[in-house]
Amino acid sequence: MTRATSGYKGISRIDHEAKHTHGWYVRVCYDRKMYSKFFSDASNGGKEKALKKAVKHRNDMEKQLGKPRTDRIIVVSNSRNSTGIIGVQRTFKGVPVKNAANPLAGGQYEVTWSPEPNVLRKTSFSIEKHGEEGAFQKAVELRQKVEKKIYGRVIQTEIPAFEVVKARLDGKQLAKKPARKKKKGN
Repeated sequence: MTRATSGYKGISRIDHEAKHTHGWYVRVCYDRKMYSKFFSDASNGGKEKALKKAVKHRNDMEKQLGKPRTDRIIVVSNSRNSTGIIGVQRTFKGVPVKNAANPLAGGQYEVTWSPEPNVLRKTSFSIEKHGEEGAFQKAVELRQKVEKKIYGRVIQTEIPAFEVVKARLDGKQLAKKPARKKKKGN
């Protein structure tokens, strides 16, 4: 069996001689879900017609799912993201100062984005300068602005309220990881 790419994102060529399987395999991933379909050469009028149908199916599926048509990777959710907003995270320069006057000293909301493949940009908004909610709002606004510029629209339209984000962040910051149990050797 040989597998070759088509030159189109999410579309692969499958030629499996032993099983007499020849065609194009379409995969669309979006919001942690995978949608796939196989376009056989034999039932679609040949290799080129099958590829055209595969490309059309991929484009239609992305449109139906609300995924922007781009050859770039689109991240809409990430379990490691603590704010719930892709590309926005609360970070600290150095170690956070543990004092009652300002427990978030050195804190910031950092925004990251990729304006083109293999290029990463980031900037941050100081919690001390803008206040925590102000820094958060500025970070979200910038992230939405760059998404619109890169993809033609905002990808993540449902932004959680600041109070929800704050509670999530404070909960993560205060929670301690349980001690790992050592495995007994055999």
